[in-house]
Amino acid sequence: MPTLPVEKMRELDRRLSEVEARMSEGPAADVYVKLASEYAELQPIVAKIRAYEKALADLEGIEVLMADRAIDREMRDLAEMEKPEAEERIAALEKEMQLLLLPKDAADEKSAILEIRAGTGGSEAALFAGDLFRMYERYAAAKGWKVEVLSASEGDAGGYKEIIATVSGRGVFARLKFESGVHRVQRVPDTEASGRIHTSAATVAVLPEAEEIDIEVRAEDIRIDTMRSSGAGGQHVNTTDSAVRITHLPTGIVVTSSEKSQHQNRAKAMQVLRSRLFDMERQRADSERSASRRSQVGSGDRSERIRTYNFPQGRLTDHRINLTLYKLDRMMEGEIDEVVDALMADFQADQLAQLSAVQG
Repeated sequence: MPTLPVEKMRELDRRLSEVEARMSEGPAADVYVKLASEYAELQPIVAKIRAYEKALADLEGIEVLMADRAIDREMRDLAEMEKPEAEERIAALEKEMQLLLLPKDAADEKSAILEIRAGTGGSEAALFAGDLFRMYERYAAAKGWKVEVLSASEGDAGGYKEIIATVSGRGVFARLKFESGVHRVQRVPDTEASGRIHTSAATVAVLPEAEEIDIEVRAEDIRIDTMRSSGAGGQHVNTTDSAVRITHLPTGIVVTSSEKSQHQNRAKAMQVLRSRLFDMERQRADSERSASRRSQVGSGDRSERIRTYNFPQGRLTDHRINLTLYKLDRMMEGEIDEVVDALMADFQADQLAQLSAVQG
């Protein structure tokens, strides 16, 4: 049987009881919201812990019956028949518990910034970037998440050269974070008279949306330029159609936003800047932690080709986990849970293997 951290399990149970008690006291609204969030995170884990403890107690009761010679033979035989089922139940619960007790990525519950950029392939790459954005948009709608475009640069023949959007909702980053990387498409463009298959690509980056408490951006570290959205540059501070460009001087990161409201542009650009800086910090910390190893799914390397979309064959292949599905039309409609679940399961299996290696 795998070893479960008994003391940690008890501490989680104790903490849930504390949270429940504090919520029942009617605290201030902001405190209640934090407690409710913690309760929602703890409750399913503690419910599984209690089910596990009950299953252990049930097995112990069965073994006591089997060993008690004062009890008639029929009762002991019945207990013996129940034992394998009880052991299977415990084994299944232990597997579930191991996953629930794995170290959590603190960013998993956050909303996300989704950035899609056309890569090699010209107009066809821009069209594919548009297809990818619509795929994620439909997926988000099915999950009840909200998508808001922060900035977009349209392709000459449609689609997007670049599009940046926020995807807001609970647990967005956990389900989208493995989408970062190069997505390759193979299909026959509408303009291709000879029917020749073209290959093009788009790059996807998914960043956890950072709040002000996550990352501090000092005023002296940024330069803010404003310019007319339609123009190439210049100072037009007093116009309502001013685009905003923010440059983070220490890192050289440049973020632009070109909606109608200059005030909104500044807020949106700062939102993206904070998320990029937060992501850089996470990447640095991950690199330090994994200097001796590299996680197959969670590397976040955006220069890595992660997936191929082959339209003539109706095939989607994720190269990191060697998963091939022949339902590309449904995937492009946003039905990507099968791939997302497989990537998450692979990552969890990798975490479990590392944990076992450490414990061993």
